[in-house]
Amino acid sequence: MRAPVQKTRPRRTGKQTAPAGGTERTTPVTPAPDATGTPAPAVPAAPAPVVGKGRPTHVRNRLIVAVLVVAAAIAGAGAPSVIAASGQLSDSQDLVTLAERTQDALTLAHSLADERDEVTPYIAAGRPKSKAPSEQRGARVDRQIEELRTDPGTPAALREDLDAVASLRRSALTGRSSALEAHDAYSAAVTELHALAEELAEQMPPRAGAGAYALAELDSAVQQAAATRGLLLAALSVPSTRQTAYDPVTGLATETSTTSAADAKTRDALAAAAQEARVRSDAALAAFRENAPETAKERYDATVTGPEVDAAEKYLAALTDQPALSDDDLATSVSKLSAALSARVDAMRGAESALYERRSEDLAQLRDDDVTALEIRIAVLGALMLVAVGVATALARSLTRPLSVLRRGTARLAEAENPAAEEPLTFTGRNDEFAKAVRSVNALHAHAVTLAERVTTLESDRKHLVGQRQKMADAREELRAELAESAARLEQVRQGVGATYANLALRTLALVERQLGVIESMEEQEQDPDRLAVLFKLDHFATVMRRHNENLLVLAGTEHGRHPAGPVPLVDVVRAAVSEIERYDRVRIAALPPHAHVTGFAADDLSHLLAELLENATSFSPPELPVEISGRLLENGEVVLSVQDEGIGMEAERLERLNTRLTDFDPEAPFEQEGEDGLGLGLYVVARLAHRHGARVRLSEQQEGAGTAAVVVLPVSLLARTPSATVPPSAPTADGTGSASLPGAGAVAEAGAGPDADADAEADAEAGDPLVALAEEAVRRSEAAEETEAAGEAEAAVEAAQAGEAVVAGDAEAAEETAAVEETAAVDETAEADDASEEQEPKPEPKPEPKPESESEPEEVSEEAPEAADALESPSEVTMELLVPTRPASPAPETEPA
Repeated sequence: MRAPVQKTRPRRTGKQTAPAGGTERTTPVTPAPDATGTPAPAVPAAPAPVVGKGRPTHVRNRLIVAVLVVAAAIAGAGAPSVIAASGQLSDSQDLVTLAERTQDALTLAHSLADERDEVTPYIAAGRPKSKAPSEQRGARVDRQIEELRTDPGTPAALREDLDAVASLRRSALTGRSSALEAHDAYSAAVTELHALAEELAEQMPPRAGAGAYALAELDSAVQQAAATRGLLLAALSVPSTRQTAYDPVTGLATETSTTSAADAKTRDALAAAAQEARVRSDAALAAFRENAPETAKERYDATVTGPEVDAAEKYLAALTDQPALSDDDLATSVSKLSAALSARVDAMRGAESALYERRSEDLAQLRDDDVTALEIRIAVLGALMLVAVGVATALARSLTRPLSVLRRGTARLAEAENPAAEEPLTFTGRNDEFAKAVRSVNALHAHAVTLAERVTTLESDRKHLVGQRQKMADAREELRAELAESAARLEQVRQGVGATYANLALRTLALVERQLGVIESMEEQEQDPDRLAVLFKLDHFATVMRRHNENLLVLAGTEHGRHPAGPVPLVDVVRAAVSEIERYDRVRIAALPPHAHVTGFAADDLSHLLAELLENATSFSPPELPVEISGRLLENGEVVLSVQDEGIGMEAERLERLNTRLTDFDPEAPFEQEGEDGLGLGLYVVARLAHRHGARVRLSEQQEGAGTAAVVVLPVSLLARTPSATVPPSAPTADGTGSASLPGAGAVAEAGAGPDADADAEADAEAGDPLVALAEEAVRRSEAAEETEAAGEAEAAVEAAQAGEAVVAGDAEAAEETAAVEETAAVDETAEADDASEEQEPKPEPKPEPKPESESEPEEVSEEAPEAADALESPSEVTMELLVPTRPASPAPETEPA
């Protein structure tokens, strides 16, 4: 039985120890000598694993932090209660202070009211010196005002009113103010003092008991009662003249009083004010009785009673029942009235002072209760903190003591050179996690002793494994070398295949160009409409063949070396694309941006790209439905071209995959046959050409009905400014030639009117041309085969799309034109020798080097097409140089292909 070998963790070559100082010591292992007896070089010890981060710390410190955290948590939990109690204590103290200030203010208010009630009758009596107010009373009022002003809690508005009392007294005694005006001025100051009582009532907490506003109402009643006293005394003090008259009937003497109109008006105003003050006093007293607790009402009733109070009530009832005083009222004794009313007011003030004193005592008791509650809460919180700190400290010590024993024992075992020479740990504490840790350390110690005994045995095994590993490393290096050599050979093969494709495509394109030149020469000479139509079909088929061969250049990664010199109209690019597909008659050119031109270096590639999209659209749509191509100019200057069909469409998932491949196209990736996610040949060419020029291609479903729309966005870099003197397409020039943008553009524009426009001239054409007859026969056979296989046209369209789907590789056309011109010139010089060489050569020739055109080439070409010699230099340039000869007859109007 094999011993288990640990594979997931590397075996340590030395011993890693952790001294108490925090540093780790590594003892290197000296390998045993080999078979020859020569000791092997010392192997450096592997770095010890990192144990712990940062500087050395102690668990004791963390436990202390834990104890502090517990204490802080308890303090934080109890702090809101202590803060709330402290806040209540502060509020209670403020209420006590406000109550004391209110008592001082009420005392001052009573003094001011007494001074007012003395000054008002004095002014009403005309300010006689005998009734001048007492200076002692004024001095007492000033002292009380000064005491209240020095209180820092006195409001600023009240302090300003108190400062104005002295000037008010001087104005009342020496000024010209009336008695009622002086009374109102004093009453304003008294009202400000009464505001302190209302403020105290508003700040009384619910725990202070009910009847908070009752004392404020009582103070208002007292102030109004005093005002009633002063106003009545002032009304009775108004000067009047008493006359004695005898009754002529009885002969008895009667006394009547007469007063001037001004004095009578003053008396009536004072009497009316006294009546109003009496009403306000009674209303405030009723509010007091309604809101005050029973004890307060009983105390008031017990204080405000007696014969003087009853006499005062009678006087008030008699003198304030009407807003004016009658003659009987004027006969009332002023001294008796003053004594009775003053006794009633003093009794009310005594009751008020007693109630306010009781309130101050209640507030002081409430403050004392708050102090006691705060002290209790602080004591409880402190006790809890002490208990928590004590318990946490005890728990911390129960952890640190066994931890210290475990630390010292493990350090002793770790520092031992020979584990077998050390005794295992001993632990006499509780059977908890520390005891389990000690047992685990002892188990590790026993395992270390066992491993030390196996070191010698495993050393020989290690040497054997090292040798085997070296052999595997050598074999791996050999495989890497073979892989690199295979990759180099594969790259050579790929380049050879690409060069073969390019050579074959260029040779085929040269033959196609020659064929196009011959067909165009025959078209210019042919007059028969039917034969001319056949020649047009042959011309079109050759153009399609040229596009398919250009796809080989795209697959080979080859580009054209020649491009049109100037900008090309966009409409000619679209027409050239239409002329390069098999079913061009189904394409309908819709609106295109006017005056839009494409740069010369991108015109051929763009035409090729559109031709591949049109080929796909016509292949996968019903033969009776048209395919539409349109375009528009965006605000940012880009041009959008759209190819829309009404075909079978495709699934949304495949459409998304194709758009992803078109967007994320990799030009370095090789072409793969179309699979579930792959691009067909046509879309591969489209993607390659779009990537070359920075165009964007996207496929989408039709918004209405079936079919697919291919959208091509041309960036601003591919668009050129409209030339200042641009010649319209197919417009005759001065020398009789027409300027066309791309090969096939003029043919598409005249596709529907060419034969009919030249019908009279073609009537005299030769009918016995064998080449034309053979072409007509081939076309008839092709049409017959298409009619026979009309039932399977959908399947044939799919197969044709899979076999011939291609998207234009536009930049390869210029290089092909150069090769075509050179090969055409060579073939025209020795046609038979060229044919023989083509039959004898089994391998493709490399691409010919470009060479300058000789002066004899235009003459050789003109022999094959004498009628075109006046307009062009060579037949191949009819297609490649974008120039076509004008017809002898007037040109037919341009029409869009059906």
